[in-house]
Amino acid sequence: MASGTTPGTPSLLRAMNDRAALELLLAHGPLSRTRIGRLTGLSKPTASQLLARLEAAGLVVATGTAAGRPGPNAQLYALNAGAAHVAGLDVTPERILAGVADLTGALVGTFELPTAGSRTPVADQVTEALGEAAEAAGLPQSAIHRLVVGTPGAFDPHSGRLRYASHLPGWHSPTLLDELAAALPMPVEYENDVNLVAVAEQHLGAARGHDDFVLLWNEAGLGAALVLGGRLHRGWTGGAGEVGFLPVPGHPLVRQVTRVNGGGYQYLAGVQVLPQLAAALGLGSEIPTGPGSCEVSVGTALLARAAAAPEGPYRELLARYATALATGLAALVSVLDPEIVVLSGAVIAAGGEPLHELLTAELAELAPSRPRLVAGAVVEQPVLRGALESALAATRDEVFDTSR
Repeated sequence: MASGTTPGTPSLLRAMNDRAALELLLAHGPLSRTRIGRLTGLSKPTASQLLARLEAAGLVVATGTAAGRPGPNAQLYALNAGAAHVAGLDVTPERILAGVADLTGALVGTFELPTAGSRTPVADQVTEALGEAAEAAGLPQSAIHRLVVGTPGAFDPHSGRLRYASHLPGWHSPTLLDELAAALPMPVEYENDVNLVAVAEQHLGAARGHDDFVLLWNEAGLGAALVLGGRLHRGWTGGAGEVGFLPVPGHPLVRQVTRVNGGGYQYLAGVQVLPQLAAALGLGSEIPTGPGSCEVSVGTALLARAAAAPEGPYRELLARYATALATGLAALVSVLDPEIVVLSGAVIAAGGEPLHELLTAELAELAPSRPRLVAGAVVEQPVLRGALESALAATRDEVFDTSR
């Protein structure tokens, strides 16, 4: 709100009408003046003034006409996609995936920078990946309004150091955030990667319209994101959702958790247990081996085979894995009582509907509440999509505020 603006003043009402019209154009695409007037309840003269004001501000552009009705074709107006651009980074131990989106959310440039074994300082890696993605979008890096970086673990809001991600080399320096702030010309936010998958599902996927949900992520590691009252719950140190450490029956407690060690929910239901389960069921010869056979690819291959023919030992493999997953998930559900649980990540997805049905049945046996289990819908670059959606939410709040 502009300095000196008070509720009910004409300038505030104009800003509210501007924001409403911009949100409608974002949701519906190009609209005519008449349609905008009807959807906002504004008169034709007021709607015309609004559109002229937004066009002059560079937020709206005239784009074609609406045909097919009697009389002159109506001029259509659209949100100016180029009015602002944001960027997101998906950081893993192997690479940095950078993406740039315009104000509508359309992905306009990407770049993937391999980082495994690299000795290049992290700040240089980040600026290189971001610069290349901006160039792919036809933009200078300075044109990016906001950047959101997704990493495993979380940056402690009190110390500024990355926690819960000992496997991410180079990102644990106590001065890293200061180095990145000095190297990057735009506001930067940092978020846990699984939290960003939840943001993507909340804005674009299976969790749209749901204010209370848990997202269970299962790829190289097990993780969860908690959305309560429509907002991410991060915890005091940013570690909410680090369910790999969760104590579970029959497995050792994870002690000295700052070190790489074993135990807990990760060792009960992480992808690395699938070859063990398969071997115990006499499926040792079916376990993929050879070049490229990492834990995730082996686990997803076993579950995909089982889902394609869920009989005999393959059905038992699915059933045992469903029990393992449900054991930790029951603890989350018992404490949080979410409306839905979103199942995300390549490992759970590989089990398909057979694993989904068995997991639903097991959770119903173990948890006092029975949230609906739904498959994640954002399967392409979900961490990056969540980073972009997070950056867009803040940027739209700034750009759509015409009271300044």
